Amino acid sequence: MSERTSTESAFATETGDERPRDTRARIQEIALRLFTEQGYEATSLREIAEELGVTKAALYYHFKTKEDIVASMMIDRVSFMDSLIDWVRDQPRTSEVRREAIRRYADWLHAGSQTQIMRFMERNQTALKDHQTMGQMRGKMLTLMGFFVDSDDSLAVRLKRTLAVFALHAVWFMMPDVTDAQRADTSLEVALELIDASDG
Repeated sequence: MSERTSTESAFATETGDERPRDTRARIQEIALRLFTEQGYEATSLREIAEELGVTKAALYYHFKTKEDIVASMMIDRVSFMDSLIDWVRDQPRTSEVRREAIRRYADWLHAGSQTQIMRFMERNQTALKDHQTMGQMRGKMLTLMGFFVDSDDSLAVRLKRTLAVFALHAVWFMMPDVTDAQRADTSLEVALELIDASDG
């Protein structure tokens, strides 16, 4: 039996889980909840392991640090941003393309676990500001917004189109107490109004 198979079998024995392929997802789910509820810096790997009902050594097999867990949760975000950037790059620079890009981004931000990840990010801004994955995402956001503006656009136009993208994020940080549905609908409405205003 390989070392990996042996370790995963041990994990399954500890947890009663006969599906080791799901282990990483379970760790991510528990870590995301704890990071959000009690804070990223205040949560230890030991606490995550205890919540899962396993030893720290079993958890360490999959993730050696909290930073590794966060990075793994951001893989889907990075992949989506790459696909959206590729799509926008191949489109004409029109108002409808900008509107569609905003819609696609907004839909994705409110799909699946992304809602929980955005809530986690909103509550741990200071702790995450220097995380390498956050820097990577900021770079991709700047690349995306680069397709929204042209060098000869006025400052007002550039600002409106940039704020359209930021509106989809700002609603999480400025209005954390509204419902998810209100957050999704209102932020998209405002973002599209800003796009339309920039093209008026």
